[in-house]
Amino acid sequence: MGRIGTALIGLLILFAGANAQAGSITVVAVGASNTSGWGVADGRAYPEQLQVLLRAKGIDARVINAGRPFDTTAGMLARIDAAVPNGTRIAILQPGGNDLRFLGSREQRAANIAAMASRLRARKILVIVFDPEIPPQYYAFDRIHLTVEGHAWIAASLLPQVIAALRPVAKTPAGALRATPSPIH
Repeated sequence: MGRIGTALIGLLILFAGANAQAGSITVVAVGASNTSGWGVADGRAYPEQLQVLLRAKGIDARVINAGRPFDTTAGMLARIDAAVPNGTRIAILQPGGNDLRFLGSREQRAANIAAMASRLRARKILVIVFDPEIPPQYYAFDRIHLTVEGHAWIAASLLPQVIAALRPVAKTPAGALRATPSPIH
């Protein structure tokens, strides 16, 4: 094979790699120690488990773990633009309980969550706020951090929400928006 053939193969490989990246969906999980995976082995935090579940469903997704131990919603708000890069399709906000643990108020926590969501939506990023009461069986001995099973529960709980957020939106003849059936199974 000559230089032209080798160059063409190189271009095809480069083009194929660029197309694979272009099709990948970026999801960023923002939170504190439970998002970061405090106390569980590498790769076992819910963002990593969610990525595995999405790929098992045939969704080419990269889930970035932007959790930071000891963070509060004020800290998350201060770093939200740096933590969620351009090109992100979905941001998951899992605010945790450090605000109240570190003497913050419920009102300020709610205001910080709303400000993060607003800032992300202004950047055309879909936002999922995941802030349920976590069942007690998923907590580790310290009653603050999650077990591997707790992380699996969060990932499984988020999976249908992320899939639903990825469904394309179409206009009806009357101009109203509606979700179209997802081609993702």
